[in-house]
Amino acid sequence: MTAKRPVRVLVVDDHPVFREGFAALLSSIDEVEVAGTAATGVEALRQAAERDPDVVVMDVQMPDMDGIEATRRILEKHPEIGIVVLTMSEEDGTIFDALRAGARGYLLKGAEPDEVVRAITTVAGGGVVFGAVLASRIAGFLAPRPQAGAVSPFPALTAREHEVLDLVAAGLSNGQIAARLFLSQKTVRNHVHAVLTKLQAADRAEAIIRARDAGLGR
Repeated sequence: MTAKRPVRVLVVDDHPVFREGFAALLSSIDEVEVAGTAATGVEALRQAAERDPDVVVMDVQMPDMDGIEATRRILEKHPEIGIVVLTMSEEDGTIFDALRAGARGYLLKGAEPDEVVRAITTVAGGGVVFGAVLASRIAGFLAPRPQAGAVSPFPALTAREHEVLDLVAAGLSNGQIAARLFLSQKTVRNHVHAVLTKLQAADRAEAIIRARDAGLGR
């Protein structure tokens, strides 16, 4: 049986400490191979052509060419490359500019390492991965607008907490929810705890009953 080839990743970030530290982290993971690093958008274009990466992990704010433009230009010449934007920016404009440029992943730099690795391997396999920030934005844009006078059944919950409650009501475990939303299990546990507290539910079972009565979990 032939061993699966590791995912070749090009790391692009103008901060040397983060860039080299992140590349070192990826190098320690069996399923990932660091194909190279770049400090600017222009250098990213050159490295993408020379190093043949499967995935580019791209920062947004960089000198000479930002990550959005670099993403667009790389994909014009190498549409087979998957690009995961990894940035500090939570701005709607940046998120959707990255989408329009062709990025297939968007995560914040505070994401846990296992979340980033899952995103890289998923994008390398042709999938699309967006972290909690973009997922909630998309949910907000795609969800039907409530009719005048309509009231949310759980107005105290944030969009992410509502999403977690919906999956809890559907019968998913914390591990399954973490995999579905590309979060760590610790983050999911924190969200579940916050939901129980805000709903003043005695336990998970009570929260499920109330959520299903409100139409969640379908």
